[in-house]
Amino acid sequence: MSAEPRINDRIRVPEVRLVGPSGEQVGIVPLAKALELAQEYDLDLVEVAENARPPVCKLMDYGKFKYESAMKAREARKNQAHTVIKEMKLRPKIDPHDYDTKKGHVVRFLKQGDKVKITIMFRGREQSRPELGYRLLQRLAEDVQDLGFIESNPKQDGRNMIMVLGPHKKKTEAMAEARQAQEARKADAKAHPGRSQNAAEAEGSADVEAPAEAQAEASADA
Repeated sequence: MSAEPRINDRIRVPEVRLVGPSGEQVGIVPLAKALELAQEYDLDLVEVAENARPPVCKLMDYGKFKYESAMKAREARKNQAHTVIKEMKLRPKIDPHDYDTKKGHVVRFLKQGDKVKITIMFRGREQSRPELGYRLLQRLAEDVQDLGFIESNPKQDGRNMIMVLGPHKKKTEAMAEARQAQEARKADAKAHPGRSQNAAEAEGSADVEAPAEAQAEASADA
């Protein structure tokens, strides 16, 4: 069965409760009269409550109604926030430069409103020194405490030690800020003719691609 409502001559009832184009209640009228009014207004007669007795029908521009409904649904999907868990892997004896790089990725993920799963990988004799991993996780949590918090405390999982950081900022807030930043870049490009629009867009795309590159690096062993 189609989810589309019945309209115009597809409506098969003797009478309907009619609602006018502005939402006013016309009352119960014969179907023929309702169709006649629809033609006069150059609108469609749309059945909006088929289970009512008699069915409720409304005069409207059905094509415009469908278009606006589709746009609203599209905007709702666009603004829908999905919880994403990124992963970052580190070694207990990580090099200071590598640590700063990994921390930078964690900062970026938290700013985007994503959770981050931190995994410390122990090898060989390192497995007898779990305190090294614990201290490293605590250090990382303290370094990013302005952006995130410990959602799941460090725990041993075989050869690994795992901790989950949650963002202070909600995903929807991060998405809104990202859109505002993009709009600000476009406005700046218009305000400065010497700066090409292509350059501004390239800058924006770089911001979008950066997390993907960071995630790829995050998946690699420290």
